[in-house]
Amino acid sequence: MTEPPTITWHTHEPLAPFTSWRIGGPARRFTVVHEPTTLQLAIAQADALGLRWFVLGGGSNLLVPDHGWDGAVIRYRDRHCDIEPYGDTGLARIGAGAPMAGTARRLARLGWAGLEWAEGLPGTIGGAVYGNAGCYGGDIAGTLEYATVLVGAGTERWGVERLAYGYRTSVLKRHAGDAPRPVIINAAVRLQRGDPLELAARMELTASLRRSRTPWGASCGSVFKNPPGESAGRLIEAVGLKGARSGQAMIAPLHANYIINLGQASSDDVLRLIDQARERVLSHCGITLELEVQLL
Repeated sequence: MTEPPTITWHTHEPLAPFTSWRIGGPARRFTVVHEPTTLQLAIAQADALGLRWFVLGGGSNLLVPDHGWDGAVIRYRDRHCDIEPYGDTGLARIGAGAPMAGTARRLARLGWAGLEWAEGLPGTIGGAVYGNAGCYGGDIAGTLEYATVLVGAGTERWGVERLAYGYRTSVLKRHAGDAPRPVIINAAVRLQRGDPLELAARMELTASLRRSRTPWGASCGSVFKNPPGESAGRLIEAVGLKGARSGQAMIAPLHANYIINLGQASSDDVLRLIDQARERVLSHCGITLELEVQLL
């Protein structure tokens, strides 16, 4: 008989090391799982304990409060990538815990195009599917065939239409607090044959552009979505907030839609800068900035 999977729970585990901002207090319970069966078991155990639960991927688009989170955090690390070729096209089935940029590079080395736009993009496949991540002319909505979603005790395949994608959002993100809570466990993306050298050159150009535009330091990437026809960074710069500081958090001088942790920033430091940017842009420009980052 196959031994049932076991879950090791840690108590009061600091979450800062698991977020790209390097900010966040402890979770009441914390565990790491690597495949769908143990993910489902961890969720069931959290439910049995009466704990709220949150599935954590790469932590690249998340602000955790300094006092932590009184619930169960489940870090999902399924990083498998299986390719099914169909002549000059293919389908890659990728675990939700796989890194976006690393997976894009791996596929390109194997001569598969489809995710090369994601070079340098932080976070995981699951997070990208959840928030319709995109950059440099590509996004998940234009690449995804379907996502496999855990819903209660079973799994379902959700296509792009059901995910109802919009700019940096999906039906999952818009209804994050609703029950039942679907969880992305893997994604199937469409691929096309390509020349590895050409793909590598294209990705190096993307990487060079990203390096020139990305501020150095711990951040979540873009804090706000770009309003229609506008740039959030340009608006924040226009109202004089480039370089503004609150404690150990700073609006980046290179790109004003980034907030940098200078070393010991608190979540309150970041939230004060978020509020200041929103209030000043609304007051001066009449535009309400919408958060891209998720607040736990």
